[in-house]
Amino acid sequence: MRVFLAGASGVIGQRLIPRLVQLGHVVGGMTRSANKTELLAQLGAEPILCDVFDRDAVIQAVRDFAPDIILNELTDLPDEVERIGDHAELNARIRTEGNQNLIDAARQSGSPKILAQTVAWQLPDGPDARAVAELERAVLAEGGVVLSYGQFYGPGTYNEQRIPDEPRVQIDRAAERTVQLLDSASGVVVITD
Repeated sequence: MRVFLAGASGVIGQRLIPRLVQLGHVVGGMTRSANKTELLAQLGAEPILCDVFDRDAVIQAVRDFAPDIILNELTDLPDEVERIGDHAELNARIRTEGNQNLIDAARQSGSPKILAQTVAWQLPDGPDARAVAELERAVLAEGGVVLSYGQFYGPGTYNEQRIPDEPRVQIDRAAERTVQLLDSASGVVVITD
């Protein structure tokens, strides 16, 4: 299959690409950072330089790639876990506007199946919690799959040195499970240890 991976250079995206390629899938790895295109190519993806907030560019990129699946692994989180609160509005925007741009692109390119990440824990009321609810509603309305991940732990995550409270999932296990779910029926799938 042709898999358009939004958020390809993120912590889970980097683990998904080699697994998808090994199974024979063609991966279009979208990133907004020009300095990450070489990494995506080394991992085996066709790099797609595009900002998810540029609706017309997203539509064109998806149309050009002609995917069977759009896998939305986008987040907008800081490198330092202590600064997550500072990014609540940014992360909420990527989950609402960014996700909607991917849905609009899907509608204009043959309606590939959509899988999108959310979290398996209850967020405090606020912009991020509302954005998660909106993303889930929108993806399910398209017949897509919501990937509800536990807190990531392992190399490259906020929890490299310790195992977080439940719900949690080791990052490589999360990637393996995600690949197994490409053919999943529409619904919410909780991905935890």
